[in-house]
Amino acid sequence: MRTIRATEMSRYGLLALAIFAVACAPSAPKGAQKSGGGATSDVAIAAQKTYVAPGDLDEYYLFSSGGHSGQVYVYGVPSMRHLSTIPVFTPYPGTGYGFDDESKKMLGDLTWGDAHHPALSETNGDYDGRWLFINEMNGRVARIDLRDFKTKQILGPIPNVSGNHASAFVTPNTEYSVMASRFSIPIPKGTVAGVDKYASDYKGVITGVKIDPKSGEMSFGWQIVMPPFDYDLGDAGKKASDGYVFFTSYNTEKATGKLEVTASQKDRDYIAMVDWRLAEKSAAEGKGKMIGGVKVLDPKEIPGLVYFLPCGKSPHGVDVAPEGKWIVGSGKLQGVTTVFNIEKIQTAIKNKNFTGDEDGIPVLKYEDIKDAEVPVGLGPLHTQFGPDNWAYTSLFVDSAIAKWKLGTWEVVDKVPMSYSIGHLSAAEGDTVSPDGKYLVGLNKLSHGRHLSVGPSQPESSQLVDISEEKMKLIYDAFTEPEPHYAQMIKADKLHPIEVYSKEENKHPLAIWDVKDAGVTRNGNKVLVKMVAVRSTLTPTDFEVKAGDEVTIAITNIEQTTDELHGFGLLDYNINIVVDPGETKTVTFKAKKSGVFPFYCTNFCSALHQEMQGYFIVR
Repeated sequence: MRTIRATEMSRYGLLALAIFAVACAPSAPKGAQKSGGGATSDVAIAAQKTYVAPGDLDEYYLFSSGGHSGQVYVYGVPSMRHLSTIPVFTPYPGTGYGFDDESKKMLGDLTWGDAHHPALSETNGDYDGRWLFINEMNGRVARIDLRDFKTKQILGPIPNVSGNHASAFVTPNTEYSVMASRFSIPIPKGTVAGVDKYASDYKGVITGVKIDPKSGEMSFGWQIVMPPFDYDLGDAGKKASDGYVFFTSYNTEKATGKLEVTASQKDRDYIAMVDWRLAEKSAAEGKGKMIGGVKVLDPKEIPGLVYFLPCGKSPHGVDVAPEGKWIVGSGKLQGVTTVFNIEKIQTAIKNKNFTGDEDGIPVLKYEDIKDAEVPVGLGPLHTQFGPDNWAYTSLFVDSAIAKWKLGTWEVVDKVPMSYSIGHLSAAEGDTVSPDGKYLVGLNKLSHGRHLSVGPSQPESSQLVDISEEKMKLIYDAFTEPEPHYAQMIKADKLHPIEVYSKEENKHPLAIWDVKDAGVTRNGNKVLVKMVAVRSTLTPTDFEVKAGDEVTIAITNIEQTTDELHGFGLLDYNINIVVDPGETKTVTFKAKKSGVFPFYCTNFCSALHQEMQGYFIVR
């Protein structure tokens, strides 16, 4: 049942408004482009489907990767309103992330990350609303707690992994988040070999990141050394294929140089199929050898650990259908997407129907393991699923989405996208029970779809209605850069808090009464315990000596929703934000002498301007 609660009156009013708007629309501004049209009724229906009345709620959350921004962006669907930015791999002054001690420690020396593939935690193959995992190219993976939409852990950089692109996909009960390297390098990191030794001395690496089922805490699990291919995307098996994880790979030529030429020689590349339970068992038994300080398994020494499935040239997405029977691989330089059958794969393995091997890893016979080649169109990238065996594939070259049927392999519809669609996200489309209803195309370009904002154009995400036989594009949204991938979850699966209760704040420097605020000194270390509450930061002033190490611990003792307080210290590059009931610390050297104002950076009351004080360095 939808959470939107618009009345029948508002629906009729909206319909009338849409018709009136179309009839009386002003001429387009200079330089603007009008769409190709469409019936007035189509416009009105699209407006009705995307309209969420003031005070009403969206039906879904969409978690979208931020690419080189390093963040995760949260949108409501169907409104496509930007609800929140979750800072992960990059400092974000809007919430003080990367300025307080805790988040600075998580970021370490890296204050930039290229975040690609958010992965919602799962139970029995369904999103469970507990955590969101997100990868980034420097070999790290982060965990966001969906109880408060905050990044709680960044693990890595993981040894031996270079270019953590095929990540952070999770197994059906969130046992692991998996990662695979986009760039093969000599391992361990720091080893040097010329590119003339690429085929022999460079290696790919697949990693399993272990996830604690209760806390979500991540830890290193196991690694597998792989041939020097480029590993692109992944997906975990489910139901019939549970226990396996699949990764696409390209450059199976083991080439260097101008890869658009040298890595496009073969007719087929591979999907790597990994038995992650065997990897777990082998690591627990002590198999493998130490490389870069971690135990690494070699498929040549562990039969059945990895198999290669031939796939169309330069595959991008590999996607497991809801029942787990079919694995869909898309070669972006072909006009078809290939559907593999897990039962045929298992039979081929049992009968050893191999065409050879790659660095000791068996290669299965293509004709023995496929069910179909579906003629979806040019440049197939990624597939999502809906109810009743419907599949949706993004077509980069065609700039479209194709709708087709699992089992009959019939392509029944296409809808144009603008421009150059990459990934796409359907409602619960990565789970064992997809919803259908909505699909979002994550486009690489957006030229001509908006008012010009200069050479750096916004990214484009387009909302498609897939609830009926024919797909309909119903909304253009312009999202933060750069959305690679997204996942869409039912809103009623999430139950975020809005205040940290006093009882759960276990921070050792937390205080809850202004009488406990004050300054203490231990040698050249100064500790300031501060209380933030409308409309004073206590203490309102404090003094230190030049060269002192200063730690300010701020507790926001508010227990009212949205009563955030900030602490901005001028000339010291410090700005932190403290949520209701939260304690944060910031530690720095008092390098500059003088009088420096501090103030609350988050508007909090009519006397917000009065919430200020002075930091004096003698």
